[in-house]
Amino acid sequence: MLATPTLIQTIGAALFAIALVHTFSTKYFERLAHRTPDHAGIWHLLGEVEIVFGVWAGALILAMMLVAGRDSATRYLDSRDFTEPLFVFAIMVIAGSRPIIELASAGVRAMARALPMPGSQAMYFSVLAFVPLLGSFITEPAAMTLAALILRDRFFAAGLPNRLKYATVGTLFVNISIGGTLTSFAAPPVLMVAGKWGWDTAFMMQVFGWRAVAAVAINALIVTLLYRRELASLQVKEERARLALPLPVLLLHAGLLAAVVVFSHHPALFLGLLLLFLGFATAYPKFQDRIILREGLLVAFFLAGLVVLGGQQRWWLEPLLRGMDSNAVFYGATALTAVTDNAALTYLGSLVDGLGDEFKYSLVAGAVTGGGLTVIANAPNPAGFSILRRSFHDDAIHPWGLFTAALIPTLVAILFFHIL
Repeated sequence: MLATPTLIQTIGAALFAIALVHTFSTKYFERLAHRTPDHAGIWHLLGEVEIVFGVWAGALILAMMLVAGRDSATRYLDSRDFTEPLFVFAIMVIAGSRPIIELASAGVRAMARALPMPGSQAMYFSVLAFVPLLGSFITEPAAMTLAALILRDRFFAAGLPNRLKYATVGTLFVNISIGGTLTSFAAPPVLMVAGKWGWDTAFMMQVFGWRAVAAVAINALIVTLLYRRELASLQVKEERARLALPLPVLLLHAGLLAAVVVFSHHPALFLGLLLLFLGFATAYPKFQDRIILREGLLVAFFLAGLVVLGGQQRWWLEPLLRGMDSNAVFYGATALTAVTDNAALTYLGSLVDGLGDEFKYSLVAGAVTGGGLTVIANAPNPAGFSILRRSFHDDAIHPWGLFTAALIPTLVAILFFHIL
């Protein structure tokens, strides 16, 4: 039974609903920008998916100030945990550096050479299968950044058909969401419950691991085989000849990335490591491409807005979860994840006492299964969206296009995480 919401909670739920509608309407604002060039600036701004939740979170804080006073609004902001947005910003910037991309590309090429497929198909499959599973060790936001940059520069730049672009993004988002479940620290929805429920990496490998590996591989194989002709005829863009990176530079960047992952719960430490990285990148620009600060900041702003708005949704989400059995909670979590961040969903579940093991598994499995359906479903999705969207018409990935493209990979995930 739903509790009677306060006025602020009602406003928060209404603004959350408006933000969802806005998220699905960004392409409309981009079209307005082309039709009315005199006001293109404001329409382009409203067409940026990454600013949506930040803008409406600002509206919520303003409403709090008007209704309850400035002190109440600032206390609410102080009660929010912004560690995850800050961490995603730090990991995106470092993972998007040239040395890390070259290390990841070397691993993808090595896997592609070992596969019994033509070159472009093998490379494509490797990006969609190997990199998402790598996310279990370097975290999902880092894996999303790496995969999106490789796909953008090696495949999207070569002129993929639009339907293949959508199929690629849908498969990538689902695979990243489930591919991070081999460990207890890499996927945000797992991280939210692992400590309280005693889920260590050995448990994740045993219960989630084989399901994730199988579903990721099959999803990557399906899209590769469906579009094998397009991929076979594709002239994959080769990396341009550049100054070779010294081994100490590669090791330094790999070490910084690993350290940020290790200290992911300590903003003072991982932001200090980010500053160290930026200092080195500034001192030795010849070893870098463009640092993706803009993309990282936009994604962090998106997630911070989700944290602020999401904090006002507990009054209806928690009772909804309490009223479900383990079977219903899997499908309920899969559906709810499409309209709210899956980490927020599992966090709310962790607040409910007396849950059985089957219920706990179903909640987390459902949350990761639905993590590719929308841009807001999983924390790393805005990172991939920000990197890839300019490769699409009107510089936008249409939400309905993403949703439909992610349906088949999501059904495969349901098969392995719930039915088998």
